[in-house]
Order: sequence, then C-alpha cells, then structure tokens
Amino acid sequence: MRSLRKPCLWLFAPFLLGLLMSPRAARADLPPLIPRSVLFGNPVRTAPAISPDGTLLVYLAPSNGVLSVWVRTIGKTDDHVVASDPTRPIRNAVFAPDSRNVIFTQDKGGNELFHVYEVGVSGGSVRDLTPYDTVRADIVDIEPDHPTIVIQTNKRNPKLFDAYRLNLASGEQTMIAQNPGDVAGWVTDAAMNVRGALVQNPDGSSEIRVRDSANAGWRTLARYTSDDGFPNPQGFSPDGKSLYVIASASTNAAQLLRYDLATGKSTVVLSDPQYDVGGVLFSAKTKKPILAAIERDRVDWTALDPSWSSDLTAIQAAHPGDLSFPSADRAERNIIVLYTVDDGPAAFYVFDRTTKQATFLFTTRPALENVKLAKMEPIAYQARDGLTIHGYLTLPVGVEPKNLPMVLFPHGGPWGRDSWGYNGYVQWLANRGYAVLQPNFRASTGYGKNFLNAGNRQWAGTMRTDLLDAVAWAASQGYADPKRTCIMGGSYGGYAVLAGLAFSPSAYTCGVDIVGPSNLNTLLQSIPPYWETGRAMFALRMGDNVDFLNSQSPLFKADQITAPLLIGQGANDPRVNIRESNQIVAAMRKNGRTVEYVVFPDEGHGFARPENNVRFNAAVEAFLAKYLSGRVEPAGPNESIEPFLK
Repeated sequence: MRSLRKPCLWLFAPFLLGLLMSPRAARADLPPLIPRSVLFGNPVRTAPAISPDGTLLVYLAPSNGVLSVWVRTIGKTDDHVVASDPTRPIRNAVFAPDSRNVIFTQDKGGNELFHVYEVGVSGGSVRDLTPYDTVRADIVDIEPDHPTIVIQTNKRNPKLFDAYRLNLASGEQTMIAQNPGDVAGWVTDAAMNVRGALVQNPDGSSEIRVRDSANAGWRTLARYTSDDGFPNPQGFSPDGKSLYVIASASTNAAQLLRYDLATGKSTVVLSDPQYDVGGVLFSAKTKKPILAAIERDRVDWTALDPSWSSDLTAIQAAHPGDLSFPSADRAERNIIVLYTVDDGPAAFYVFDRTTKQATFLFTTRPALENVKLAKMEPIAYQARDGLTIHGYLTLPVGVEPKNLPMVLFPHGGPWGRDSWGYNGYVQWLANRGYAVLQPNFRASTGYGKNFLNAGNRQWAGTMRTDLLDAVAWAASQGYADPKRTCIMGGSYGGYAVLAGLAFSPSAYTCGVDIVGPSNLNTLLQSIPPYWETGRAMFALRMGDNVDFLNSQSPLFKADQITAPLLIGQGANDPRVNIRESNQIVAAMRKNGRTVEYVVFPDEGHGFARPENNVRFNAAVEAFLAKYLSGRVEPAGPNESIEPFLK
C-alpha cells in the first residue's frame, strides 16, 4: 500500500512550532494545566508499520529519552530497540521488502542532508546505504514485492536529484534516470521503473514527461501554465498504460485525472467544484488506485476500487476521526489505520479486511486521554475584498467564549494549509486560556488554484490583511479581545509574525516568530541548491525583483516594530538561514527595541528535539502570560533558555 504522494509545496514546512499569574489568569473554571512535557515531550509510541509478511510491527518510541526505532512480533511482547541516534530523534521507519530489515532516514543537527539507513529486525549494526557527505538522499519508492528500492540523490550535481535503483543486499546503486536539469520529482510504475517526471520550467509553467519503458526516450504528456497551481503525478495504472495525476488545467479545483499515455487524453476520476483532490492511495498488491481523499473542512475519502467500499465503511464506523492509512501487509489483509480527532491523541488500529474488524494498537500520548481537551471548529469569514477565508477556531474549555485573549496562529508554507485535528500547540494555548485562530489565508492550498493564485506577490499584501481580517472577525463575533491578541507562527508563519508587527504596528499585542524569514532577497539567496528547479515558482509567487522583495521584507520596516517580540531559531536551518533572524534582531536592537532571541545550536528548520521544544515553549508561555494574562506553568529546572539567549 503506497501512501499519498504529496506535492512538493512545503518549501518552508510548517513548524510550530514566583508564578507570572494575574488574577484574570487564575480561573477556577479552566481545567487543570496540562504539563508541557505531556504535550511536547516524546510520544509514548507512534508511526507503526506492518511488515510485508504480516508478522512484525515497527514503530517509534523513546529509548534513553530519544525517539528510536522499535520492532515487535505481532501477538507477542518481545518489543526491542533496533536503531537509535543518541542526540536526535528518528522520525520514520518502514520495513524492507524482505521483512527482515528496517529502513529509515536521518540527518544531522537539522541540516536536512538525509541518509538512508538499514538495520536488521533483531538489531545489530546500522548500515548507511548512502554514505556521502554534503549529499541528500530520499526514498522514492519501496514495494513489498521488489527486492530493490528506488532512491534519489544529488551526489552528481548538488542542484539536481537523479534516480537510482538501490540493491539492498549488496548496497549497489545504479542510476536509472538522470536529471536533465528541470525535473523536480520522479514517478515509478508497477515494476518500479522510473517512467514519469514532474518538470518545472523557467517561466513558472510545468509539465509531465513519461516514457514507454525503462530505456525509452522521454516525451511530454501534459503541460500546465504557471497559473495551474501544483500538478502532482500520483502513479501508474497496473498495466503501465495510464498515469494518474492531480491537476487543475481546465478547472479551478484540482481533479484526479487518468491520462492515457498513448493518446494523451485525460478522464476525470474524482473532482469537487471547490476543493482540490488531496491524494490517492495505491494498492501494493494490485497496483490499482483504491482510495482518494478530498480535504474540505475535514478529510473525506472515496473508494475508487468498488471492492474497497465495504472496507472503507467498516473502517469509518470502527472509531471516530479523520482517517489515514500508513501501512499494510503484502496480502493487504491487515491495514494500519490512523484515526485523528481534535480533542484527543492520535489512535492507531489494525483493520482486518477478512473479518472487517479493527483492533486497537495504541494512542500516541495516553496521558491526554485523561484530560479535557478543546474542540476545534471549522469557521469561515469574508476578507476585506470579499474573498471567503476558511480556517479553524479553538476555544478554551470551561470559560465563556467572550472577549478572550487570543493567539492568531498562521501556518507555514505558505503553500500548505491547516487541517482539523489534534494539534499540540493549539491544545496547549487553549489550555492556558487563549482562543486560537488558524486562518487558511489566500495562497493556502486545497481551495482551488484561484485561491492559491490570489496570494501571488502578496506576502506583505492581502495575505497579511487576511490575517488582520481574521482578528477583526473573531472580535466581531465576541470571541476575542483585539487588544489582547498575539500573532505566533513558524516558517512562513514566522514571516507573517514579523510582517504583521512591522507593517501593522498597532494590530497585535505581541509576536512569537519561529524560524521566520525577515528579508526575502537574502532568503532566496540562501535556499538549498537542490531547490533550484523551483526558483521560477518563487519568482512567480513571491516576487521577481530586488526592489519589490525589499518592499515585502519586514527587515526594512524594523523601525516600525513596537510590540514585544520573541524569536526562536535553529542554527543549522537550511531553509531559513540563521541570518534571517540575526539581521532582524540586530535592526531592532539598533532602533532601541526589545527582542528576546533564542538560538538552538543543534536544530534546523524547527525544533525536532523534545527538550528544545519544551524549553522554548516554557519561554513562550511566560511571554504570552506577561502580555496576554494567560495561565502559565512555571519553568522546570531543565527548561531555562538562558544558555541559548543571544
């Protein structure tokens, strides 16, 4: 079972990531404080995957305080660690096709130069399958019925990814597709031959190339203009004669299309007039597309293969929540299902397609099952130009939802979106007494290409005013006190914090910026070399000349920032270089402004290490309590940010 193929949109991935308690904050009607360690520490267990032969389970859990790779025999309690990094959490693991080894990827200190590793299911030595310095390696495809896997690396050219077949037994790599200079992603067929390529052109347009066999020449199957958003090839039909693509060439919302490779003609498989198709799940057994998702306010699945309709109905009835399907065995009898709810931890079940029964595996954070969490409600409001903006509002439990202090929490990307479901940051803030508003401002994905394109060249323009309009909407509904509203976000959300404080100095009470860019020109100068094929997209959607980008950059309005500001940064960030935070801090201090600046030397784009997350969030909590009068849990002995202040 192949997971959804996600488009390469998250160029700035979203990362959110004496008692300072006023009489207003000490509310007896609020539930007890949830410790930060429960919300932001390691999950107890997460990310399970089942072996192709159906006998083993791999999952992630702490070992010596660090998230590590564990394996157990299904039906037994022989859980054991097979791989661990003493300094940095491992965040993914899957079985090799032979069911005797586990494969995972890992970088160093957040530099995103991932290597592909393999280790036996009994543990032992870990083998680095891509042992190259200054090179990034990614897994393109793993199938349970193939002894080799397909990876991509930029070892030949730092700017380009070539595709390789990796023999897991010998470690030998054979190039099977060389990047001519414009390929942004590869697609394999049922036989794991690379036969599809997503191309990004210098004018911002894109195309999909295909070839009829592993050794045939490439030809263009479909072309898309720069306004057509992000076409996303999903996979080939079992016979290799068709390619499934999510695209919006002739419609506003992206449809699931089936292209006939011989004629180039497309047929609509699934569509919605307003919302984009989000992705497709392929069967590793039959190679057919079996399920597809459309995310409206919540995720809605459709069975593309009629034989899966009863399974989908039974899975939906087994447990509440939105679904995803991370793993299945080779026979596709047993499927791991993830259920996401808004007011509880993620729950994993194993669904047996023969009996139509779901068996509970575990929840990620069992301690959250015994506390009262807040509900997340979909909302919509009108921007000042009439555009409808969707989003989510979470209100604290136990208090009247009127005139509350609020945290505006814009997502990263910006070419992504917030979704319904449990969010540790949102629950933390609500538990401390804040309303939390997450607007999917223009340029967010999922709402059609017109909505996406409405954000072109608008980083400091209407994308910013969409956030101001969100605050005005919350105030007009009586939920929020506009004089006690903080803006907080990571990556593009961090930029939105800086832009909000710089371009609208009186709009927010305070701001928390996590790895946000301050100068769009220096941001683009420092992006990783392997993003080069996407540079035209940056020019289209951000701006295409120095003067314009300067006009959109908070750095050059730093003298206008008057609200208190807290900044968090990873020293090794390859996406938003530390210079982005350094220069805005220097400019503010030169202007006599106060800014609290935290730098973690062992982090990249966001904070992967739980101890850094908990430490920074202790500082955020005290900061918000100071300016918004919310509740605060006192910082523990290991939560001081003093060693990391710059």
